[in-house]
Amino acid sequence: MKKIFTSATVITIAGCLTCFNGTASAQTAAPATAKAVEHKVGLIDMAHVFKHYEKFTALREELKTEIQDSDTKAKAMAEQIQAVQKEMQDFKQGSPEYLAREKQLAQAASDFEAFRKVAQRDFLRKESRIYHTIYMEVTDTVKKYAKIYNYTLIMRFNREDLDTDDPKKLIQGMNRQVVYHRADDDITLSVLDYLNRSYKPTASATGPAKPGTQQR
Repeated sequence: MKKIFTSATVITIAGCLTCFNGTASAQTAAPATAKAVEHKVGLIDMAHVFKHYEKFTALREELKTEIQDSDTKAKAMAEQIQAVQKEMQDFKQGSPEYLAREKQLAQAASDFEAFRKVAQRDFLRKESRIYHTIYMEVTDTVKKYAKIYNYTLIMRFNREDLDTDDPKKLIQGMNRQVVYHRADDDITLSVLDYLNRSYKPTASATGPAKPGTQQR
């Protein structure tokens, strides 16, 4: 009876092992049938694109003009405050004329402070909007470029040469994430060229440009 039990047990175990091995082999062989994905990595210097993108420069110049106009108005308000302060010196403290100027001064100072805060908040919001707009345009162009030239990953990097004259900048440069890359991996100038060609008024008449071959 014991021998029969042992034989049956061996047969059962052997069957399980055969089943297990067959399943394991099928699982091992499955990935081999899947199509391998060929990765292609590209690099872009976002700081370089922002610095040389004509639209970004134009938008910042417009904002700069608004800031200058605001500064001119603020300067005029400050001069008015100084003028009232000077007038107060001509009157006796506590006199009706003095009290009137004092009230005028308080109102002018309040208006000036409110104007300054509102202007500062407004300019910060406009500057943030400019950066967001340009960033979205750049990333959209990068996506188009990646699809056309089959890139699977685009990483940020610094394409500038190491600054050997400034120790601090040299150390920062040596800490770059990208240590080596092929020239063809850098798509910075191609993306920048496409953005500038698309931004020019003459480009709008013929439709948006297509991201072209990489330029050096």
